[in-house]
Amino acid sequence: MKNCGEMRMSYRFSKYGLASVTPSPVNRMMASFATDFRDGVDINLGVGYVNEKTIPDALLLQAMNEVAAHPEDYRQAFNYGGPHGSPNLIRALRRFYVKHHIGGVDSDCMSRQEIVIGPSGATSILDALAELFEPGIVITADPMYYIYCNQLERKGFRVVTVPEEADGLHAERVEERLEELGDAVKELAFLYVVTVNNPSGVILSNARKRALVALAEKWSDMLGRNIPIFFDQAYEWLIHDPAVEPPESALLNNARGLACEIGTLSKVLAPALRIGFIMGAPGALMSAIAQKTSDVGFSAPLLNQEMAAYMLEHHIEGQLRRVNEGYRVKAGAVGDAIDETLGTWLEKRRGGKGGFYYYLTLRDIRTDTQSPFFRFLSRNTGNADIDGTASKLRPRVVYLPGEFCVHPAGNAAKEGKRQLRLSYGFEEIDVIVRALEYMREAAAYAQSV
Repeated sequence: MKNCGEMRMSYRFSKYGLASVTPSPVNRMMASFATDFRDGVDINLGVGYVNEKTIPDALLLQAMNEVAAHPEDYRQAFNYGGPHGSPNLIRALRRFYVKHHIGGVDSDCMSRQEIVIGPSGATSILDALAELFEPGIVITADPMYYIYCNQLERKGFRVVTVPEEADGLHAERVEERLEELGDAVKELAFLYVVTVNNPSGVILSNARKRALVALAEKWSDMLGRNIPIFFDQAYEWLIHDPAVEPPESALLNNARGLACEIGTLSKVLAPALRIGFIMGAPGALMSAIAQKTSDVGFSAPLLNQEMAAYMLEHHIEGQLRRVNEGYRVKAGAVGDAIDETLGTWLEKRRGGKGGFYYYLTLRDIRTDTQSPFFRFLSRNTGNADIDGTASKLRPRVVYLPGEFCVHPAGNAAKEGKRQLRLSYGFEEIDVIVRALEYMREAAAYAQSV
């Protein structure tokens, strides 16, 4: 009898399954962080966790108790939910947007929108889009949101990137790229834009947003079918620089119903709630997303949704203020430390106005996983004076190499080898400053070998 470990028969995988056998870069990074990261020793500037101090533990406990104590208001909170999401949460989101004029949305605009809550955060909404659309071309910015773009390509889509500028993705540059595609433009599936870009932190201006919606309308007419544009607002409620123009919702200028906005409560409440949602005009697309949600077991756990509804109704103003004040202070301190510590090697610094990322371009220093810079910070140089010993490895610094953030076939691929995304979200300021000092040592080492 053969040992189970000796089985070598293959599976009848789909193309997506075959492409998923090899873990993506972010999969490997998250797995490494979860298994061998040493709290209090290693430093996380790479994995995009929110700061633990921003999670309102006591208020969430209060919310759970309130939900459990009032079944007349929060019906069947420990049972299954539905494909669209909790009516309480949907109503709370509507009231929140209108009361606080989020994106300039008023009651009239909100009345024209449908809301669907995803089964597991905003990522599950993005996954639904990859399932619902016939694989084709997706236009997005470069640097790109590497997690989703990697998934799209494993699903059979062709991701085409357009370099972003200081105020985000320009419709003129997108149109030039579409024209360069020639007959292949017939395969255009949709446009995908992260409004506070991950990884670069660049904020899409309102003028650029309006122009992109107009572009989607123009190319829908040219191709004779709807070309939707999805605005991923994962970090839009975390624009903490008061000098930034308040963002305007794309839904205000959406006469054709081609624009949809994808939001999340992960960054402002707690990632573990897994609350992501999509807003857009009622119709075939929103119906299909609700059906996809139903197919995978309905929207997020109903208890989580009801807790989120309670938080939106009772505590969101103070929570948003605390979170943004905290990240604003950190962004300023870390930005100054970057300039002071890495100034000799720093070519460009982006971000720091919203969300919790800086995107750095170094001068003459590679940052990819094969570079001396990366090996120094991962303590994998082979030099015990740098790495430490097997029993006492020196502190490691986790960052996201730019090679994962730019498209390998795009114009930024070469520059990406000298870039990195640095998160100032998870760690405290003093720890981040210490990590930057290690980065300075890594840069000096890289130039010496």
